[in-house]
Amino acid sequence: MAKIYSKEVLGISKKVPKKETIQFLLNYSKALNILKIGNKSFEILAN
Repeated sequence: MAKIYSKEVLGISKKVPKKETIQFLLNYSKALNILKIGNKSFEILAN
């Protein structure tokens, strides 16, 4: 078991997200509004 975790991992490739994924996350974050009232917070998604 120790051999598995102590090995160096070679050939790690960089993963790049698709443009559609980035656009979806940006649009979601623009539509999301967090409203804090007292000690509670409400998430409102404006579609």
